[in-house]
Amino acid sequence: MTLERYVAICMPLRHGELCATCSTMHCILIIHGLSSVPCIVILCTFFASASLSFYKQYQICSVEMFIFHTWQDHLRSAVHTFQFLIMCIIVIFSYVKIMKVAKAASGEDKKSTKKGLRTVLLHGFQLLLCLIQLWCPFIESSLLQINVSLYEIVRYINFILFYLAPRCLSPLIYGLRDEVFFRALKHYASFGLHKRDII
Repeated sequence: MTLERYVAICMPLRHGELCATCSTMHCILIIHGLSSVPCIVILCTFFASASLSFYKQYQICSVEMFIFHTWQDHLRSAVHTFQFLIMCIIVIFSYVKIMKVAKAASGEDKKSTKKGLRTVLLHGFQLLLCLIQLWCPFIESSLLQINVSLYEIVRYINFILFYLAPRCLSPLIYGLRDEVFFRALKHYASFGLHKRDII
């Protein structure tokens, strides 16, 4: 998402070529292939190590139940940390370049500059939420060892805040920027408040 925005704003003439369906599919396949390697290693080790009695036990469904060896936990932590660092570098580099181009493109028009920077900051916040989800497994695994009910609550909150919310922000950002949609939303919100006052 970040790189697509970087190409669209910083290299608009090559956007059609670089963000074509074929190249996008290749990128998605590479990302999924690389991200599935640690999961495959953990699952293969689990099936090789787990005894038949383990399958009859009552367990909380979590990744931690598949980890039998400490090296698996270290591998998982290392992969999450590496992914976090790579994504941080890409996001920071891309958004610094995007903000420079947006500022230069708007020139003296302060209103346009402010609007563009606000949109970039909203997208940055959206990506920050996506980055935080990489730290959720560490928090959840620590809480699982302390208290199971607290673990379930935090896991649910993490899912809402860091998995669902970032995906809902893009339609909301572009929807609120559209004047027709914003007026309709304002109308229905005020209509709902007016109706509640009558009741």
